[in-house]
Amino acid sequence: MLTHDTIERNQALLIVLVILVVAVGGLVEIVPLYFQKSVTEPVAGLRPYTALQLTGRDVYVREGCYNCHSQMVRPFRAEVERYGHYSVAGEFVYDRPFQWGSKRTGPDLHRVGGRYSDDWHRLHLANPRSVVPESNMPAYPWLERTPANARDIEAKMRALARLGVPYGAEEIAKAREELAGRSEMDALIAYLQVLGTAVKNRQ
Repeated sequence: MLTHDTIERNQALLIVLVILVVAVGGLVEIVPLYFQKSVTEPVAGLRPYTALQLTGRDVYVREGCYNCHSQMVRPFRAEVERYGHYSVAGEFVYDRPFQWGSKRTGPDLHRVGGRYSDDWHRLHLANPRSVVPESNMPAYPWLERTPANARDIEAKMRALARLGVPYGAEEIAKAREELAGRSEMDALIAYLQVLGTAVKNRQ
């Protein structure tokens, strides 16, 4: 018979039971989310990233921007007053992987879309302290000189289409053309300018 004392004295058994309890608890919390429309369906007005925005998102991830910036506005009064409407899962159904997080070395970026001009973002990325004197963000001047990567954009979009992102054949075929002559900074700014706009434009 399994008693509390027996479980505590048998380390292997304790480990197995703890893993079992955590696994069951996790499944009970996670599995129902796959059947909730608010989690699995896009919010009204949400569009998949364009080729330029998708390339900018790749730059964002590559440069580790998520290490300092969250993309999740939490449903607390202070957060909503500072950043705008709290984040909802339906805004991120096309993100693979999503960029939610808790890191706030820099401000939350989820509602940054349309808040500043492209020129402001360009200055900020080239020399952050030129627009935010107290910033400790590093500069990214090479993004302006680096052409946007168009080599595998069609393959990325086709892969995302297989995962449910509604990219059409025509949109995929024009992807390289959209990136022609554009820099990584152009792409990153295009990505930043769309963050959080689906819910913001709905309000």
